[in-house]
Amino acid sequence: MTNVAETQKKTTGGYDPAKYDLDLNDWPTIVAPPPGPKSQEIHAKTAKIMKGLSGQVRLFPVVFSEGKGCTLTDVDGNKYIDFSSGIYVTTLGHCHPKVSEAVAKWAHRLMNAHDFTTPVKHALLEKMMDVLPGDFGGVQLYDSGTTAVEAALRTARAASGKHEFLSCFADFHGKSGGSVSLARMNKIYGPTRAPGFYMIPRPDTYRPWWTRPDGSLDTEKYLEFYDKFILEGTTNQVAAIVLEPIQGWAGTIMPPDDFFPKLRKWCDERDILLVADEVLTSMGRTGKWLAVENWDTTPDIVTLGKGFGNGFPVTAMVVREKYAEAVDKISASTSYGGNPMACAAALACIEVIEEEDLLNHAKELEKFFVKRLEQMKSEHPIIGDVRCLGCLMGVELVKDRSTKEPFDQAGKLVYQRAFSKGLAWIPAGHILRMSPPIVMTEKVAAKAMDIIDESIGEVEKELGY
Repeated sequence: MTNVAETQKKTTGGYDPAKYDLDLNDWPTIVAPPPGPKSQEIHAKTAKIMKGLSGQVRLFPVVFSEGKGCTLTDVDGNKYIDFSSGIYVTTLGHCHPKVSEAVAKWAHRLMNAHDFTTPVKHALLEKMMDVLPGDFGGVQLYDSGTTAVEAALRTARAASGKHEFLSCFADFHGKSGGSVSLARMNKIYGPTRAPGFYMIPRPDTYRPWWTRPDGSLDTEKYLEFYDKFILEGTTNQVAAIVLEPIQGWAGTIMPPDDFFPKLRKWCDERDILLVADEVLTSMGRTGKWLAVENWDTTPDIVTLGKGFGNGFPVTAMVVREKYAEAVDKISASTSYGGNPMACAAALACIEVIEEEDLLNHAKELEKFFVKRLEQMKSEHPIIGDVRCLGCLMGVELVKDRSTKEPFDQAGKLVYQRAFSKGLAWIPAGHILRMSPPIVMTEKVAAKAMDIIDESIGEVEKELGY
């Protein structure tokens, strides 16, 4: 295996801002207040048939017709800066030429060969082993994040001989039976989670459960609770703890820096596997191939997705070499996973990240974002907390900083206000979520942050702050 530093030395051209720069006199541009008449007409007809639309679509039902790089255009001709990467997906921007060409090549050559080996699959697997850290040695490819998570659960059972799972409050892992049981439930999903699935709290530096006398978060208290819970709430047959390195759906919740190193040690001492669901956080989003690298941690099993194929549906479950044989026991193959188009997309994405030195660029953007977010926090009384790692950010809005009461109304209004100004992004109640493409230039990023800053100020004034 090669480490990240060695991999970054393989870059052939480095980041070229000219490839991704925008004329800010032209982007964003609103010609018909969104959602415009064409968007309203098409969406209304679609919504009569298409059900289960996401919250962001219901809040702002525009109809997009084109995407290129860090931009989106709707059917009314409005031009937006994309500050969501679709939904954490188009990490390299929309329709990156190298990715599009790779998919098109195999769409004309060979679309599916079930789980037979193809040249492009072989090339992808070798490249994955080249860039991923640690001692990974087993891969299976899928077409959705939830499928990869389900495979991780089966693999953990096969590798450990145990059957129970711990997951964390407010994590999100998918929408099928096992993956749903790892997260918050409701009567439609179950109404109860599957047997053997249990949830525990995880450290949140802004809203800690356990603190030291000085008020700082106490990671050890969380781990002590995990021990007590296993003793009292399980049959002590815990195969794995499954968690997101950074919680996405919950609002970009970052762990304290000591959490993952201590959790890794805790798992090893109790013969519990550590499963990192990196569908959202992997492949450069945080400036590393895996987010857990930011805390010098290697999980036993990791899932990849979203930015793995830059919009093409390709995901993966990857295991450490000593657990590779367990994958052979779980009937791991799928109809669509690892098809040539998917492999071509994922391989092209890895090559672009290497060639354009995008891991380093994401870290450079992080420096800019952290500085700007802290400045905004100092100027806006409704901002309770800001967080950023690479190109993954969250801004938590509160009614009062002392009580930390969530400000859902403000979150909705800021989301809609910024979208109307030409910023496509992601709502999450009182938390503003941001995940710009890691190819974005600092100039474009500054414009996007200006829109958010301005929108927060307008909403504060509207709400009497």
